[in-house]
Formats: sequence, structure tokens, C-alpha cells
Amino acid sequence: MNIRVVPNAKHNKVLEEKDRLKVYLTAPAVDGKANKALIEILAEHFNMRKSKIKIIKGEKNREKVIKFLD
Repeated sequence: MNIRVVPNAKHNKVLEEKDRLKVYLTAPAVDGKANKALIEILAEHFNMRKSKIKIIKGEKNREKVIKFLD
């Protein structure tokens, strides 16, 4: 799944767009804080465990590819 991340937002929010998700995070893009927050927000949004969500591409970019594990 393709995801566009917007760090340093006022609120945490997940928006479903045509071909990807856009996730607004209050966490800054420093020391992996935004990636950690992204996993937490997606786990809550999809009602699944954080350990079942992995960033497979784009750890240091705003454009990310996420994989949901079984």
C-alpha cells in the first residue's frame, strides 16, 4: 500500500485518496519518530497489531510503501 506522510501536522489523521493513503502526523520527521507514529496510527486505523505493519520502502522519505503481514 502506498502512503504519503505529512509530519509536524496539527492533528493525527488518515485520509483515503484515490490510489493511496495520506497520513498526517503530529510527530516530527526526526530519529524515526514519524515512522513509529505512522505504524501506531495505521494499526489503530485498520484495527490490527503494530507488529503486523512494516515499512518496506521509503523509511527516510515522505512517500512510503507499507506491507501488512499475516
